[in-house]
Amino acid sequence: MNFQIEAIRSIRKSLLELIKDLSLEELNFIPQGFNNNILWNLAHIIAAQQGICYLRAGLPITISQEFFEQYKPGTKPERPVSITEMDEIKKLLFSTLDGFEEDYKNQLFTQYTEWTTRYGVTIRDIDDVIKFLPFHDGLHLGYVLALKRAVNHSFKQEQVAHK
Repeated sequence: MNFQIEAIRSIRKSLLELIKDLSLEELNFIPQGFNNNILWNLAHIIAAQQGICYLRAGLPITISQEFFEQYKPGTKPERPVSITEMDEIKKLLFSTLDGFEEDYKNQLFTQYTEWTTRYGVTIRDIDDVIKFLPFHDGLHLGYVLALKRAVNHSFKQEQVAHK
């Protein structure tokens, strides 16, 4: 479709590749100095896309309200994510993007409420959203990279302490 959508898809594939060797415990772990974990970041990407794309266009989100409330901007992990929930997050990374791409092609986003992000970027319409989302997903890819390093360090320290 469009360069930005493909960029988002690539970032999300990179995220899954980055975490493929981590255990569920590691994915749920919140290292010292952080206020969230790797799985929260992945789920947040989904919830944020739904809010930015659908809610701000006056449309219903395509994920459960519970999922949205748990991972929308301003939240943090409340509890560990189960293996079933983790699998759902991995699927939603792509199914929500595919659905958005289809809805965009079908021109569902005819009305949009202008707003300014916390980064000072003013989003005026859905085309601005599509330009902004790779930045947002990329930002969280950076967080996941930092979290993975911290998780690896913490778990190595723990293994040394148990020897």
